[in-house]
Amino acid sequence: MFDTETGDTPVLIRHRPDLTENDVTDRGLYLRRREFIAGAAGLGLAGLGGMAHAAPLAFTKGFSTTEKPTPKDDVTSYNNFYEFGVDKGDPAQNAGKLKTRPWTVRVDGACEAPQTFDIDALMKANKLEERIYRLRCVEGWSMVIPWVGFPLKDLIAAVKPTSKAKFVAFETLMRPSEMTGQRWDVLQWPYREGLRIDEAVHPLTLIAVGLYGETLPNQNGAPLRLVVPWKYGFKSIKSITRISLVERQPPTAWNLSAPREYGFYSNVNPAVDHPRWSQATERRIGEFRRRDTLAFNGYGEWVADLYRGMDLKKFY
Repeated sequence: MFDTETGDTPVLIRHRPDLTENDVTDRGLYLRRREFIAGAAGLGLAGLGGMAHAAPLAFTKGFSTTEKPTPKDDVTSYNNFYEFGVDKGDPAQNAGKLKTRPWTVRVDGACEAPQTFDIDALMKANKLEERIYRLRCVEGWSMVIPWVGFPLKDLIAAVKPTSKAKFVAFETLMRPSEMTGQRWDVLQWPYREGLRIDEAVHPLTLIAVGLYGETLPNQNGAPLRLVVPWKYGFKSIKSITRISLVERQPPTAWNLSAPREYGFYSNVNPAVDHPRWSQATERRIGEFRRRDTLAFNGYGEWVADLYRGMDLKKFY
């Protein structure tokens, strides 16, 4: 087991095979992408480019894997971040306009001490550690990423949650002047996500402020994002401005958009296919062969007990 007291970390070794993005892109979404791109070109948005300057971070080593990390260039250039466009290269192209300082995160709701945290003060107040996690996208591709951050449970503890805190709701920045994708109704903006409280305070759930030992690039969710390694990547909401402890299950962006396809839990599960493609295999970015998808993305030893007794086909 993962020992948060001693810092002992297990070594995970899995080798498996995959499918291409073209195999899983819905025609309707493709047409919406074409409409988005055409409109962006008309507004002169296609060539904004640029990235915020990355700064080195001080951190300790934490949870890891012996799997080879995905090259940094791939991690920072192949992204889903619809606030900047719907194609994989759009975030790196368009996110440079986002201003990440000053930046605050409001943590409120069912708690005794709601607070607004400044990002720089938050980073200084929390011990940062590197965690090398697998990331599995619902589209059928995956990466291995060395994140730098701190456990979400520490941030939640700081506001002293009450017994009414059953779920945690997250919200992304809403700023269409800089996040140009928000000018189009691809999703209901601002982007929202949610976790059950026991998922949120699990030791593996991370607030990431960096990757590859440096501050997060804008296209990867600067200045802070959620990382929940046993769930599909869209659950790991980016550029967070608000976290609320709530009593009822909160609405989430992709579930609102297509509830039959994207459930609230969205645990990685090779036995439960997406309605339009299989989830049994995945394509690791940088590899040609396909590999088997692992239940809970390979983290079942640490998280499966959270779902004991649940029908994971019903609660997908």
